[in-house]
Formats: sequence, structure tokens, C-alpha cells
Amino acid sequence: MTLRIDHVVTHGIFALDGGEWEVDNNIWVVGDDSECFVIDAAHSAQPIIDAVAGRKVKGIICTHAHNDHITVAPELSEKLDAPILVHPGDQMLWEETHGELAHEDLENLQKFQIAGTDMQVLNTPGHSPGSCCLYLPEAGELFSGDTLFQGGPGATGRSYSSFDTIIESLQTSVLTLPANTIVRTGHGDHTTVGAEAPHLEEWIKRGY
Repeated sequence: MTLRIDHVVTHGIFALDGGEWEVDNNIWVVGDDSECFVIDAAHSAQPIIDAVAGRKVKGIICTHAHNDHITVAPELSEKLDAPILVHPGDQMLWEETHGELAHEDLENLQKFQIAGTDMQVLNTPGHSPGSCCLYLPEAGELFSGDTLFQGGPGATGRSYSSFDTIIESLQTSVLTLPANTIVRTGHGDHTTVGAEAPHLEEWIKRGY
């Protein structure tokens, strides 16, 4: 089946370290006409369920466990009869929002099959310890969560984050991918590896 990528944007609150910010989140539904994965579970379940449109959901993959990316994961899991997958490096963040609720663990370099192609987990710590990107090499697509955006790396000014670590993740796992790889981000517009890679030294010098 032909790979299709459906895009949903939801609006809500990102809360961490006692602060709250209004944010728009990108949710990606990746699959074909019969089955799919949901990447991130932000704010509102119904628009995501509408995008799934009756397909079998093989999993709800959370790129990381900040609350704005996992808000409705339990609701989606129940309504879509699908497992939730989160990297164990973000377990403490998961528990801040959903307590002891169980989920399956993502592993670095784990592969999922969808629409006749592979989707590989890349653990890219920095924004959070368990942050992950999802890479479809044959399709030239990367779902970067909050690891890479148009214009630079994800924020690292809050608990459990590290600028040096996110730079290392970008250097070793992301900016080495083919330049024409489309980067579909957790917030805002998409970009490409080739558009961002030349600016790495600028980001290092500015410190964010």
C-alpha cells in the first residue's frame, strides 16, 4: 500500500516546572489506507480519531513525554484499541501526567513496519532524556518531535534537558541523514536536514 501521512494540529497547554504555555502541536498519522501509527497524542483526541478514519492503529508513539505530547494518549489507546509507546528515559515525565498508567517501551533502533516500509526509532536525548525521532529511510521522512525544528534544536532550558546532549544527538543521529530528508516537527513548519545542517555551528555558538 502507498504510504500516506496525515497531519493534525491541536491546541492546548504545555505545563512543566510550574509554568504553563499555550502551544499548537503537530500530530502525525503515518500509514496506508488500512493501518497506521499515531505519532504524539496532544490535547484533543477527536481530531486525531477523525484522521485515523477507521483504520487499524498499530501504536500510539510518543516522541517524548512532555505533557503536551501525551495528553490524550490513554483516551486514544482506549478508543482506538492501540498500545502506547514511550521511551523509558522519560518515565518520570510520563508519571507527572499519567502516574503509574502502563505503556510499552520504545527502544533505540527499534523498527516498525508500516505501508511496506520500515520506521526506525532514533533515541535523541537532549530536549528530554527519552526524546525520540522516527525515521523512514525509504520514504525520506523524519518525525523529529521536539528534537529539531526549522531554525534550530528543541528547547533545553527546563528540567531533564541538556543543550550539550541535544547537540550531540543532532550531530550523531539527525544531521547525518540524507540532506533531502523531510523533517516533520512537533510544532510549527516542516523543514529538511539539508536546510538545517549548515547552521549547526551557529546554534552551538548562540547556545540554544
